[in-house]
Amino acid sequence: MRGFLFAAMMSRMYASFREFYPVYLGEHTDRRCRRMHFIGSWLVIASVVIAIATRNPWWLIGAPVCGYGCAWIGHFVFEKNKPATFRHPLYSFTGDWVMFVQALRGKITI
Repeated sequence: MRGFLFAAMMSRMYASFREFYPVYLGEHTDRRCRRMHFIGSWLVIASVVIAIATRNPWWLIGAPVCGYGCAWIGHFVFEKNKPATFRHPLYSFTGDWVMFVQALRGKITI
């Protein structure tokens, strides 16, 4: 645990999301990793919609499990790097959704 905290403290600090996002994209060069992120994002949306439609909050547990599960598989299996979530959780979360929207708009190939 101490090593993880030290590594987190030693990671680069970014002044803004705009500064962080190109680095984030650089950690997602493998198309299969981006696809896993994309699938995970859709599963998050589906989990939230099902939770609302069924009025069953247990579906909300599936949202982070699906989202992070798919993304982390993409990183550990295909990209062979550590997810940015471990170093920059808020920027990484935002980056996931920006990348998702850009993929929907055809600005990023998945």
